Amino acid sequence: MGKAMENKELRDYLFKEAEIVQDIISRMGTNSFLIKGWTATLVVASLIVQGVSYHHYVAFLPLIVFWCLDAYFLRTERLYRKLYDWLIVNRRKTDEFLLDMNKGNLEKRFGKEVSCILQVMFSRTLVAFYGVLLIVILVSVYVDIYILPLNLSAI
Repeated sequence: MGKAMENKELRDYLFKEAEIVQDIISRMGTNSFLIKGWTATLVVASLIVQGVSYHHYVAFLPLIVFWCLDAYFLRTERLYRKLYDWLIVNRRKTDEFLLDMNKGNLEKRFGKEVSCILQVMFSRTLVAFYGVLLIVILVSVYVDIYILPLNLSAI
């Protein structure tokens, strides 16, 4: 009877832990989505402002900062996905790491199984999004430095 109760408690903990981890994963995904939106907005806004000669260089700042931040959230999401996978397989067998959601502990447990932030930064999905923005910035720099002066001198 004691063993059955213990298994029932572990099952209940599994459901609660899984719910908590799913919420964290959802929050990381939402953060990543919001970061992409803010990046596009700030890059385009800084390119539209024509008042200062260095507006192109200002566009690089949100691109780089948010690219790194997005990689951080994506890597953190991957750590919690590893925890979720571990919970599904192991929680009914053990109470080890019960309700342990500490990111530092996750890093120790699953850090070697998840790509480092630099590898995440240069993953296909992030390179596709941030690469397009980088190309937009570079084209804007090229147009302002090489094309617009030629058009103005022709007038």
